[in-house]
Amino acid sequence: MALKKFYPEIEPYSSGYLKVSELHTLYWEQSGNPDGVPVVFLHGGPGGGTTPKYRRFFDPEHYRIILFDQRGCGKSEPLGCIEENTPALLVDDIEVLRKHFRIEKWHVFGGSWGSTLALLYAIEHPKRCLSLILRGIFLMQQDEVDWLYNHGNTIFPEFHERFIGFLTKEEQKDIVGSYYKRLINSDPKIHLPAARVWSNYESSCAHLYPEIQGGYDPKEDQHNFTIARIEAHYFMHHVIPEKDSILHKIDRIRHIPGVIIQGRYDIVCPIKTAYKLHKAWPEADYVIVPDGGHSSTDAPIRSRLIEATDNMRSIQKE
Repeated sequence: MALKKFYPEIEPYSSGYLKVSELHTLYWEQSGNPDGVPVVFLHGGPGGGTTPKYRRFFDPEHYRIILFDQRGCGKSEPLGCIEENTPALLVDDIEVLRKHFRIEKWHVFGGSWGSTLALLYAIEHPKRCLSLILRGIFLMQQDEVDWLYNHGNTIFPEFHERFIGFLTKEEQKDIVGSYYKRLINSDPKIHLPAARVWSNYESSCAHLYPEIQGGYDPKEDQHNFTIARIEAHYFMHHVIPEKDSILHKIDRIRHIPGVIIQGRYDIVCPIKTAYKLHKAWPEADYVIVPDGGHSSTDAPIRSRLIEATDNMRSIQKE
């Protein structure tokens, strides 16, 4: 079967900003069919932000496509802010957004950190979810963080060597903590070089066929700073303990139609986590992409995601 291509490029029919606290204001946009079945896109990272390409996972004639940038990300303000930035507050923000749009129920689509956030949201608000479409499963547990940042040399030794080589020998004893200290420093001469190396490393590992990252592009500094700073903040302060694992709360969402899409060769979020979720939630469709890595835009993963959103068209809004 031929791989499914992205839907055509579209522009938002509305966009704006929503104040969710005294400090944070979120950017949002809507595209597709204003009278269609609503779907909300939860981006990765934490800190990744949205791009126009993400609108194209969805049939624009069927779906009312809602994208937004999480706290501190993309076009949301203040950029890179880690104050009042927690998983619980992000879950609350999704509900604020739903109520703002007067939506009763919506499909929830999320990959990588977006899968974590989608699961956390569904567990808190199961009655608001028409379905869950999840990709590259991440449960925000310590072993997952350690795998990529401490043991990335297992698969990508040359990339990991550059990543840790940015730090002093003493700093290498606590890789994430040392990057975090640099990334929260107010001096751009300290936090920007660290952000570039962090983001470069992660991007290099995200595709089935690794993209060798060359010199940095100053135009990417804003994105690099945001994702590196917010990720390090979350990995330092908001890792979910085993006793509170999402896997222990699946009964709350077991009835929701769901699909788990996982690249066999996803190095950023290895398949063992998706398999754990599948075992805990066998009611959800479990799709292993045999030639898939982590990135949602790699052709095999993209095709399966679009297939999933097409299949969910059978579920009508309430």
